[in-house]
Amino acid sequence: MGAVAYLTLWERKVIGWMHVRHGPNRTGPAGLLQPIADGVKLLLKEIVVPAKSSKALFLIAPVMTIMPALAAWAVIPFGPDAALANVNAGLLFVMAITSLEVYGVIVAGWASNSKYAFLGAMRASAQMISYEIAMGFIRQFEFV
Repeated sequence: MGAVAYLTLWERKVIGWMHVRHGPNRTGPAGLLQPIADGVKLLLKEIVVPAKSSKALFLIAPVMTIMPALAAWAVIPFGPDAALANVNAGLLFVMAITSLEVYGVIVAGWASNSKYAFLGAMRASAQMISYEIAMGFIRQFEFV
């Protein structure tokens, strides 16, 4: 995670150089403490919940979206004999678990109690479903 933080810092410096402006250079020597400042800012950020939203669903929806994505890594092998779980139907498990992310997106749109957010969530979930169908067909015919 530290490598990702400093690669992001490098990317921001390169983009600043391309735009002919200073990149992040105010935090620490040559801006090297910027990823730490970004992490602290992220942790201390206020959670804004809309006034008329369903507060419980609004806070649960991101968890419903991220947990299936993390659970899908259980069957991804990290080496020849290194995986978190040895499931015979690993591809089916990945397809089933990742398709559950759609519910988190729909719940997030619904919980905000705004018809525009809900319509956006429905559109996003329809796109996710349509891409999953195509990926499922590709993976099915890949093993034949």
